[in-house]
Amino acid sequence: MNRQTFLFMIVGLCLCLVACRKESEIFQPEVVTVDVPEYTSIQGFYLLNEGNMGSNKSTLDYFDYETGEYHRNIFAAANPAVPKELGDVGNDIEIYGGKLYAVINCSNKVEVMDKYTAKRLGQINIPNCRYIRFHKGYAYVTSYAGPVEINPNYTQQGYIAKVDTATFQIIDRCLVGFQPDELEIVGNKIYVANSGGYMAPNYESTVSVIDIPSFTETKQIEVARNLHRLRADRHGTLWVTSRGDYQSQPSRLYYVDLQTETLTDSIDIAVSNFHLDGDLLYLYSVEWSYVSMSNVVTYGIVDVAQKTVVTRNFITDGTEQQITVPYGIMVNPLTKDIYVTDATDYVSPGTLYCFDREGKQKWNVRTGDIPAHFVLLGKY
Repeated sequence: MNRQTFLFMIVGLCLCLVACRKESEIFQPEVVTVDVPEYTSIQGFYLLNEGNMGSNKSTLDYFDYETGEYHRNIFAAANPAVPKELGDVGNDIEIYGGKLYAVINCSNKVEVMDKYTAKRLGQINIPNCRYIRFHKGYAYVTSYAGPVEINPNYTQQGYIAKVDTATFQIIDRCLVGFQPDELEIVGNKIYVANSGGYMAPNYESTVSVIDIPSFTETKQIEVARNLHRLRADRHGTLWVTSRGDYQSQPSRLYYVDLQTETLTDSIDIAVSNFHLDGDLLYLYSVEWSYVSMSNVVTYGIVDVAQKTVVTRNFITDGTEQQITVPYGIMVNPLTKDIYVTDATDYVSPGTLYCFDREGKQKWNVRTGDIPAHFVLLGKY
């Protein structure tokens, strides 16, 4: 069975399961206490649940550090008149100024909310949108541009949309590679990971470099096949993940010198998602094995200053065995608590796990379907 056939089988199964689920199975807004109050400059965090594709079941949760309470499906509670609630597949979430932005991939929109109340302020319509970042009053959003379609001959090039955050209007577009995913802004440049993910086995392998003042692509940095995530550290290095081709080329972590904008080297560690806290890059990987015909799950920490692997598992009490499919990750920069989400079977409610800085589990709580993306909220 090749990777493309496997993907089609999984998508078909998910759609069948979704069709059998009732709309009432979206969690109603509710609050549960999971931890003791914690008083720091961080008030809480939002967790965006992707929801099953085609089901309009993306939801937004909130954890309040000052009460220790976990609030499920707060968008529905704050916006009871909004039809279909958040929409189909939540893919990214960020805060900029007084607004909370949720990228809803298959609903072709960015939902804009008040960052403290989650009340809806408006929406930005962008087809097949993926990730969002901000710079000097503008939002920059990656877009696959074309439909969700696995096709090695896909012809629709992706782009970055430039959005005025005051008016929610798209004021410009910049073409990049096929199926652009995460982006990072450093100085007056935007770096974009081109995946070509719909074009298997003809994946993309470049990072696009965009000059912000002229809003044009000035360069493409050759890195590796099927790029996904990227993050700049404080030492002038851009960290980029490759998903490989799922067969002969495994996932790997690469790093690029931002001064010369050239690929430096790689670290032999698989990465599905990561979170950079200071000089430590916390990561996990979920790779399909054609040998065992199952997922191989790993965790680790990379020291970005030394460019070395610190540990191959940051969970120290054995409770990683409770996690079926790690899907989201975040580290609290003050307490160093580590948060990992579990997508379980992709069609059932997920779980959020909290570990202390020593890697021991503190608590866990049920979330919406496919919990994925975090953003911290500072105090008023």
